[in-house]
Amino acid sequence: MFDPGCKTRRLLDRIGTKWMSMAVKVLAEASPDEVRFAELQRRMTGVSQKMLSVTLQGLARDGLVERRVEASVPPRVYYRLTPLGLSLEGPLAAVRAWAEEHMAEIDRANQRSRESADQL
Repeated sequence: MFDPGCKTRRLLDRIGTKWMSMAVKVLAEASPDEVRFAELQRRMTGVSQKMLSVTLQGLARDGLVERRVEASVPPRVYYRLTPLGLSLEGPLAAVRAWAEEHMAEIDRANQRSRESADQL
């Protein structure tokens, strides 16, 4: 994991982003149904169109998401998790649960650190 070429490290770098985790959560909640791009963007508050597009491209490239384009004007684009992508929701949910349980402690530690730095 400490080697920059390590496959585990490369994967963790990709799935460890907030947008990746959020996209997997939204798609997992909809599973097995598809979700349109616009609906994903609405549900992922704060994500730009470009960042969502880049995130979904990465998920599709890694085999975690399927993309379907419906020929219309403008085209309608739909996404759903693959079985592999759906299997990622459990571990990501565990990380989210851990964060919710411990975020107050982390915030207090950050506050103490800022206060210590201000006293220097």
